[in-house]
Amino acid sequence: MNIVITGAGKVGSTLCGDLVKENHNITIIEQNEARLEQVINTFDINGLAGNGAAYDSQEEAGVSQCDIFIAVTSNDEVNILAAITAKKLGARYTVARVRNPGYSKQIDFLRDNLGITLMINPELDAANSITRMLLFPSALDVEVFGQGRIHLVETILRNDAPMIGIRLRELGGRFGNIIVCVVVRGEEVLIPDGETRLKAGDHVWITGEDSDIHAFCRHSQHGPDKIGSALIIGGGRVANYLVANLLKMHIRVKVIEINQDSADKLASEFPHAEVALGDGTQQSFLREEHGMEYDALIALTGIDEENILISIYASRMGVPKTITKVNRTDLLKVLENVGLQAIITPQRIVADHIVRFVRSTENAEGSNIDAFYRLADGKVEVLQFIVRESSKAIRIKLTELSTKPGMIFICFIRDGKTIFPGGQSFILPGDNVILATTNKGFQDLDDILLERQVHR
Repeated sequence: MNIVITGAGKVGSTLCGDLVKENHNITIIEQNEARLEQVINTFDINGLAGNGAAYDSQEEAGVSQCDIFIAVTSNDEVNILAAITAKKLGARYTVARVRNPGYSKQIDFLRDNLGITLMINPELDAANSITRMLLFPSALDVEVFGQGRIHLVETILRNDAPMIGIRLRELGGRFGNIIVCVVVRGEEVLIPDGETRLKAGDHVWITGEDSDIHAFCRHSQHGPDKIGSALIIGGGRVANYLVANLLKMHIRVKVIEINQDSADKLASEFPHAEVALGDGTQQSFLREEHGMEYDALIALTGIDEENILISIYASRMGVPKTITKVNRTDLLKVLENVGLQAIITPQRIVADHIVRFVRSTENAEGSNIDAFYRLADGKVEVLQFIVRESSKAIRIKLTELSTKPGMIFICFIRDGKTIFPGGQSFILPGDNVILATTNKGFQDLDDILLERQVHR
C-alpha cells in the first residue's frame, strides 16, 4: 500500500519501521530537515521537507494517490487539518493523532463530517491499557478482543509457581480453566500444545473466563487479588483519563502533582480523588503521603528516568503493583532485569493501533479478517475471522482438523456467546474465530489448514 505519514517524531519513526517491515511504500513529510534525513536514512523511505498540512506539500508527496494518510505531528490542529486536506485531495483513508481531551468528545463529528477515518488519542489509550492492567493485578499486559468480550493476559511465572514443569494437557482445571496461547521464553516464542511444559520465568499469554484468569495469575505471581487503592505520580493527560476510569471502579485514588495549576485543575475536576501538591520523585515526600501503603503505584511523570526510579523504589518498599510510563523505546531494551513490573509506552500503543488499522484495511478486500493484533514484539499475530459457509474448516472436530504448526484457537464467538474450544469443539458458519499464530500472512480461515485438509 502507498502510505504517507506527516510527522517524524517518536510515533512517526516507529510507524516507519513497522510499516516498512510489512512491505508498504512509505513517504514521510517533516519540517525538521535533520530529523527527516535521519528517518529516511534509517528506514530507506521517501521523504519531503515541508508542512504536512499544506496542500502543496501533500500534492508533492503524492497524497492524492495514497491509500492511507497518517498525521502524527505534535500538534492536534495540524493533524486534523492535514487529515481533512488529505481526504479532499483523494486519500482513501485518513488517520490523525489527537491528544486534547476536548477533541475526543467530537470524534463522531470529525469522522462523519470531515472525513477523518480514525482518530487516535495516545493518552486515552494508555489510560485504558493501565485500567485493564489493574483489573488483573498480576498482569504485565492485557489486550481486549471480540468487542471487549475476551481478555488476553500476559503474566510471568515466578520461580515457585506450582504449574512449573507440568504438561499443559495435565493442568486441567487446577489453576482455572484457561488456555495458554503464547509462551515467550527468552528469545524463543512458542505456540504451545498439550505436551508443552511451563518453566520458571516464562512469559505466558492466557485467556479464559475472567475468574479463571484471576485464578491462574494468583498462582503464577504473588500480589493482591484486587486493587483497592492507587497512587498516581504525575497529573498530566494520562492521569486525567485514568482518574476518571478508576473512580468509576470505586478505587481510592491519590494523585501527586508538582505543578500548582495542574494540581488545582485535577482537584476541581475530580473532587472524589485526593490531589497532593509536591514532588512525587522525593522519597521523603512519598513517605509523608503514605505512598507505600497503596495497592498500586503508577508513575506518569514526563521524565522516563524518574518514572523508572520511582517504580523500582516502590516495588522494593513493598507496593504490590507498579506501572511505569516509558516514552523512549530505546530504554526498554535495558530495563528487563531492573525490577520493573508493567511498562506502558504510549507511542508504541499508538503505533500498534495504527498498524492494526493498516492491516485490517489492507485485508478488507478479498479477506475475512475482522480484526488483527500483534503480541510478543510482533512475533505473534492474533487474528479474528468471520467464518463463511464455504470454509473447509467448518463442522469438523478440532482434533480432526489438520492445521499448520504454530497456531492455536483462542475462542469462538457464536450468537453473542463466547466459547473456549476443546478438542471436541467445531466451527460453524457465522462464527467469529479468534486464533494466535506465529505464521504471517493469513488472509482467510482456510489458510490455517494443511493442503490435505483443503483438498479433502
